[in-house]
Amino acid sequence: MEPDAGLAAWVRLTLVPGLGGQGLRRLLAEFGLPERVIAAGRASLARHVGEQIADRILADDQAAAVARNVAWASGAGHAIVTLADALYPKQLLEIPDPPALLYVRGDLALLGRRSLAIVGSRNGTPQGLANAENFGRSFSAAGLTIVSGLAVGIDAAAHRGALAGEGSTVAVLGTGIDVIYPPRNAALGEEIAARGALISEFPLGTQPVASGFPRRNRIISGLARGVLVIEAAISSGSLITARAAAEQGRDVFAVPGSIHSPLSKGCHALIKQGAKLVESAEDVLGELPAPAATASRAPVTDDALLDHMGYDPCNVDILCERSGLTADKVSAILLQLELAGRVTSLPGGKYQRVS
Repeated sequence: MEPDAGLAAWVRLTLVPGLGGQGLRRLLAEFGLPERVIAAGRASLARHVGEQIADRILADDQAAAVARNVAWASGAGHAIVTLADALYPKQLLEIPDPPALLYVRGDLALLGRRSLAIVGSRNGTPQGLANAENFGRSFSAAGLTIVSGLAVGIDAAAHRGALAGEGSTVAVLGTGIDVIYPPRNAALGEEIAARGALISEFPLGTQPVASGFPRRNRIISGLARGVLVIEAAISSGSLITARAAAEQGRDVFAVPGSIHSPLSKGCHALIKQGAKLVESAEDVLGELPAPAATASRAPVTDDALLDHMGYDPCNVDILCERSGLTADKVSAILLQLELAGRVTSLPGGKYQRVS
């Protein structure tokens, strides 16, 4: 098999028009790794995604685009991380619709660090921008990686504050990794690539379109253990991120403001809905889960979970009891093992080791 063939297969499937994340995950669950999906016959594929999408998968008419994206990953400080990679962020495996792959430019290790998302208005007030930068600096100094969307306003201020601390920052793009948007944040994007990380699920060259940013938002919240909203109108896209966070089981925090300011109404609405009111960094730090390093048990690896599984069928509850892990973490490891062809799913929610 030629070099990077496995990665090329991943990229090829993400470029199939109309397949989408749900369809791709369905095929991976049925056939295994992308090479096996591509090797499956038309009839087999059509049973899961329809004849038209099956034909597109087998057409292989985007070879140049696949080669371009794979070649990009060989550059210094570049990586493409797939669902089957050990370096894929475990917290993203916990969300309902994890991206099949991530283009990463910068420090890949930041994706696995304890993190907090900070989002808010593109038209922040001077006080709101100062709050975002100060919160970003305080959380980063406490070791948290700050995740945001590189938008003007609150996002950019949070990124700048985070760069001042040891936690640094991750910017999730709603465009291709090679397209910094908005252009006025190009210099900040380059600084984040050098001292933090830029990530995107979109292929190279993807330009900004409205539908890309809600997709980006669920990655922002998915990477983090909580989302802090600083200044947001009632129709703000930041509320989409907060809603995604709540659906993903993440904590939602909001900074209150003047009852007369339109940019406070979104935060006040979140607080009424149960978001935690934040006046200081301590209000957030006291609510976030403790760092993994303080846990009494050693982390369980893929091989260790296989040992807990043995060779008989068992369900997630049994594996949780044997390993001491939460159901989310066990499910995340099982997904990686299934994609790697090391376990198979059985009826009734059970899994069995593949010899």
